[in-house]
Amino acid sequence: MALGSGGEKGLAHIGVLKAFEEEGVPIDFMAGSSIGALAAALYGVGHDWRSMTALARAFSRRLILDWPPSKTGMISGRKAAAIIKAITRQKRFEDTRIPLAVVATDLISGERVVFTKGELYKAVRASISIPGIFQPLKMNGRLLVDGGVIDRVPSSVVREMGADIVIAVDVSGFAEKAVIRSFFDVIMRSIDIMQQQLVKLQEMSADIVIKPNVVDKQAKVYNDLDQLIKMGEESARRRLRDIRRLIDAWKER
Repeated sequence: MALGSGGEKGLAHIGVLKAFEEEGVPIDFMAGSSIGALAAALYGVGHDWRSMTALARAFSRRLILDWPPSKTGMISGRKAAAIIKAITRQKRFEDTRIPLAVVATDLISGERVVFTKGELYKAVRASISIPGIFQPLKMNGRLLVDGGVIDRVPSSVVREMGADIVIAVDVSGFAEKAVIRSFFDVIMRSIDIMQQQLVKLQEMSADIVIKPNVVDKQAKVYNDLDQLIKMGEESARRRLRDIRRLIDAWKER
């Protein structure tokens, strides 16, 4: 599975995982960008959709606010890193139940950076670093920001990890009309526009793309949690027949 970026719309990933868990769809590799990286990390360390839902319900933006703001971001990211470290159980990539990959973007070189080893929380902290919101993370001589900047849905990464069947979950959305209330809305809207153009240029290396109908969902501090999870679940269930057909064909080969 490749779990894509999309801000708070990424809560739909929980619904997709719920459908897969209940229907017995096996997951052997996972890669994620931004919110997709966090979802993949949580699943990889042993969380299921229920515990992921509980974590999302308990979340408040106040928990990650660091004051005063830094020169390169409104949030320094120290609190966010501590929370991610706790909820990923201080595990390393080598400790996860399935192979994981987390994608970030090198702000200096413009290169895609794929993490598959080392401390999991640091890679996720880098991948969720929305430009302008989070201070970029300095790591291994690089200055890292949101993975969605360069690879919105890292399906090619899963393929490179060795997956024969790749299922991508695209939770990005671009509504023609948007309500802009804050600087956060300005940044997230700008990223949506950028990623809309990016997807036109990138060929998604996936056998199946699950795309929950989250286009009209702007960030609302997780008020739409249950609805977003339901959207993810419904979109996944609509593709179950195709997924099982692919798995059966793979077994025959």
